[in-house]
Amino acid sequence: MRKVIMMFALAMGIVTAHAQENATVAEENNGSKQQTDAQPVLTKEVYPQKEADGDLYHGLTRKLGFDRMVPPHGLEVTYDKTVHVIFPAEVRYVDLGSPDLIAGKADGAENVIRVKATVRNFPNETNMSVITEDGSFYTFNVKYAAEPLLLNVEMCDFIHDGEAVNRPNNAREIYLKELGSESPMLVRLIMKSIHKQNKREVKHIGCKRFGIQYLLKGIYTHNGLLYFHTEIRNQSNVPFDVDYITWKIVDKKVAKRTAVQEQIILPLRAQNYATCVPGKKSERTVFTMAKFTIPDDKCLVVELNEKNGGRHQSFVIENEDLVRANTIDELQVR
Repeated sequence: MRKVIMMFALAMGIVTAHAQENATVAEENNGSKQQTDAQPVLTKEVYPQKEADGDLYHGLTRKLGFDRMVPPHGLEVTYDKTVHVIFPAEVRYVDLGSPDLIAGKADGAENVIRVKATVRNFPNETNMSVITEDGSFYTFNVKYAAEPLLLNVEMCDFIHDGEAVNRPNNAREIYLKELGSESPMLVRLIMKSIHKQNKREVKHIGCKRFGIQYLLKGIYTHNGLLYFHTEIRNQSNVPFDVDYITWKIVDKKVAKRTAVQEQIILPLRAQNYATCVPGKKSERTVFTMAKFTIPDDKCLVVELNEKNGGRHQSFVIENEDLVRANTIDELQVR
């Protein structure tokens, strides 16, 4: 009998311990579930909420002020007429803010953009941005008008001082890949300065045939770019029409029946590119090129070809002439 009682007590103890363990596990599960269901309420102190004025910037973010804004120009377009915008330099980039607009370069004109509406009476105002070859940036707010006030717009070529037009001084400093680290505006000023000073730094390179003289007046360098100052003198009475000018590096001595290896050098910019030189007149051009040198067994040949004629000219530039290029220390543009 005593054994039966002891076994019964032992069984009750095991059952009680198991029940307590299940109760503990259930309490832990219920606690975890309550913690999962109770999501924290995001307040302004936990995470910045949207302000009444629509400002989403908080913390270390610094808002852009209106003094950093490039003020846009207003432009009206319509469906039945084309608006032409004339820029002072070749257009390199155009971006339209909406498919309600269509724009493109005018045929045969690199500095003219034509703009039209693709749908009638589009309700929302959109924008258009343009970058030109001289590094200028233009932005427009565009809206639909049944009869635009201006159908032909000419953008002025100006250099601003920042405060006068309420925008930053570097608003026009758009850098282009082919010019490297040089500002397109500075390249333009350097070419204008060389053209205005009109110095003859090089006096031994040129060609004269058939009453036409083609001269190299100077070689300059600045910030990884080369500038070549050339002049065409027409000493005859017949106008000289320029067809094209080539710059190529060729071998000094080429054996017969040997393929000629030529490397064409393309100018990046040209100031006052001459297309026609009247009789008894002269024209000067400044070319900008990326920096290069010439191997000792090669030379740079510059060829001037006449359109519908045979009075072609050419001269040769050696590497020793190239490495003696003058540096640009000061500008003279007025």
